[in-house]
Amino acid sequence: MAGQAPHMYGGQAVIEGVMIRGRDHFGLAVRREDGSIELHHEPLSSIYNGRPRRWPLFRGFLTLLETMILGIKALQLSANMAAMDRDFDAEEGIPAWVMATTLGISLVFGIGLFFVTPLLIAWALTPVLNSDLLSEIVEGVIRLVFLLSYITLIGMLKDVKRVFAYHGAEHMTVHALEANLPLTVENVRKFGTPHARCGTAFLLTVVVVSVVVFALLFGPPLEWRIASRILLLPVIAAVSYEFLRFSGTHQDAWFGKMIATPGLWLQKLTTRQPDDEQIEVAIRAMETAIAADAGETIVSRIPNSGSGQRVLDDDLEGETGL
Repeated sequence: MAGQAPHMYGGQAVIEGVMIRGRDHFGLAVRREDGSIELHHEPLSSIYNGRPRRWPLFRGFLTLLETMILGIKALQLSANMAAMDRDFDAEEGIPAWVMATTLGISLVFGIGLFFVTPLLIAWALTPVLNSDLLSEIVEGVIRLVFLLSYITLIGMLKDVKRVFAYHGAEHMTVHALEANLPLTVENVRKFGTPHARCGTAFLLTVVVVSVVVFALLFGPPLEWRIASRILLLPVIAAVSYEFLRFSGTHQDAWFGKMIATPGLWLQKLTTRQPDDEQIEVAIRAMETAIAADAGETIVSRIPNSGSGQRVLDDDLEGETGL
């Protein structure tokens, strides 16, 4: 990987694949039913790559916003590929409005389950606790229990287990890239599935930071408490991002390890050991993002769809030189 840019590559697992966010582009690799790997890449919006991206705290909000939008887009693309595998007459795949509606419902459900419900339970216990600070701590503990229970339950589903395996493959590939090793299945296998910059670690950090932020409100009335759980989410996300970024860039220091360790433990629930084919998909996604960032042309045998390009894996090696 000579000449790679000094950029912290990362991504997410999608349906039968992996998305990697590069410096200026994202790369997506999906395993098709015929065994081939279909690739997609396109530029990232300039909104997320300008000077504000370097502003502390504000960059956390931008990252959260981009993660939601880009994540849903990657999921939609991978779902469309899967839909076309099952129905060759399906040219458009899953409509954008369906994905947007799903995102909206998921956000409402997530805020209601992980923020409002723990608050209401802790509020009901206030007479027993007899302390606003203790109430905030209990609320945080309930929120953490809900999070762990939710992840554990969905992790029992067969399809989610495969997504978690792709999640592990993505982390292992990022580790190999950061170690400056050639991206081969053998090299990627040398690393574990947890990574300090994982979104799972971000969720755990959000839970901890929320306890501190909400405690600083000094026990307002219930209606204001409910509003704060929604309105202060961007602030909590921004602070949490800075903690996660700090630990990710100081992984070898004792304080970096101390901050990262709980999140690494939690990733035992959200990652699985991938097979070699899943690692290959993650490698292809990484190579696609790096090639796109370097301005290398990837010629496709599949017609373009949208603003990006789709490529079969047997084209990639011969056309990009990776």
